[in-house]
Amino acid sequence: MIFLEKLTRSFGGELAVDGLTLQVDRGELFGLVGPDGAGKTTTLRMLGGVLPPTSGRAVVCGVDVGEDPEGAKPHIAYMSQQFGLYQDLTVRENIEFYADLYRVPREDRPGRLDRLYAFSNLGPFQDRLAGNLSGGMKQKLSLSCALIHQPQALLLDEPTFGVDPISRRDLWLILHEMVEEGVTVIVSTSYLDEAERCDRVALLNEGRVLALDTPSNLMTLLPGALASVRMADPRGGRDFMRTLPDVVSTALFGNAVHALLAGDPGSLDRLVARLETSEFPSESVELVEPSLEDVFLHLVRNEEVGDARP
Repeated sequence: MIFLEKLTRSFGGELAVDGLTLQVDRGELFGLVGPDGAGKTTTLRMLGGVLPPTSGRAVVCGVDVGEDPEGAKPHIAYMSQQFGLYQDLTVRENIEFYADLYRVPREDRPGRLDRLYAFSNLGPFQDRLAGNLSGGMKQKLSLSCALIHQPQALLLDEPTFGVDPISRRDLWLILHEMVEEGVTVIVSTSYLDEAERCDRVALLNEGRVLALDTPSNLMTLLPGALASVRMADPRGGRDFMRTLPDVVSTALFGNAVHALLAGDPGSLDRLVARLETSEFPSESVELVEPSLEDVFLHLVRNEEVGDARP
């Protein structure tokens, strides 16, 4: 459904997207994951035909968007991070305006509107001005406008940014419904816990792919065991643990430190013993399952020290 081959975009000589090559299958929920500046938005803008690539190819729904961006647009919907609808129009008027833009047949509109209202829960608010909606409701309205013409591919740029937890859950439920019906979804996010909901994920950093796989497979990339250490001074403890021979890397996770341990099974016992005789005694130490955030931080550190990327 979507194919990228050495897709590159630069701004004034600075690479924002650096030779991305990947493919997304029909009916797949695919995540572009990374921090600000990783190239997520630029990639989606190129896929949506909004921004031409500097080099490389992007094929969406059988159309090369670099050569024929207008030819791809009837098959896709692009939802930007910022709310871009008309604040002085009602919910219904915004959706009908997009139905006009996409030339949705008049006889098809009532059924589509009813369905959009049903899964977005916007029906009771269809006469409310868009400018008077909450952040989560605005995102649901943007998504409804994007879906009115029943696109084959949906491109979403951080759709849950700044949205309350309940609306975040509702938005993800809507996306999973779309995928079950065969819609291909590419969603960008900087929330690594959300990325675990995707079928596959590309972890991006500085415009490059660090790793690409299913979330469960990505979590196996960490070598060794992962320990969660709680202590009174986590920052000081993190810096101290970085000096220990059994510790590959450390990262702060709230009031705990995640320490990646290498070596034999006795490395955990040696860590506990060294902490007890240091200025940073632990309150608790336990082995934990790695998250995507653990994997991402590990891969970024590997790249910074020049290790080969997976």
